[in-house]
Amino acid sequence: MLRRTLIALTTATVMTAGFAKAESHAMDIVDTAIAAGTFNTLVAAVQAAGLVETLKGPGPFTVFAPTDEAFAALPAGTVEALLADPVALAAILTYHVVPGAVMSSALTEGLTVATVNGAMVTFTLDGGAKINGANIVAADIMATNGVIHVIDAVILPPM
Repeated sequence: MLRRTLIALTTATVMTAGFAKAESHAMDIVDTAIAAGTFNTLVAAVQAAGLVETLKGPGPFTVFAPTDEAFAALPAGTVEALLADPVALAAILTYHVVPGAVMSSALTEGLTVATVNGAMVTFTLDGGAKINGANIVAADIMATNGVIHVIDAVILPPM
């Protein structure tokens, strides 16, 4: 059974380097990612896929944001190939977005949720919170139109 947990935005926030509480909550998801300075590849990908306007929209959205290091860990040439293919890029990026604001406190072992892409993601909690095996390294970074959870890998939708 599909379990969707959509929780209203709250002001509780777990902050990490690159995110200041006042900055992140006063900006939308895109501007929060830009201000952090650790999501340059993600921001470039969102721009190349034509998703900026959507992610600046009213939402709420939950974005599982891979860091620049996560993109750098992909096989050589992958990022460049994706940037040249906006359709494939959009499919991957929308796999990192869940409709609604899902706070880390709502995650449960084995929870499955539909992404904007339409495919499902699964959360595990053993050894720390993970989405499809990618570690959630920072959680509940608030933006005006949703929440960002930082992940250490790019997750790929099923083919």
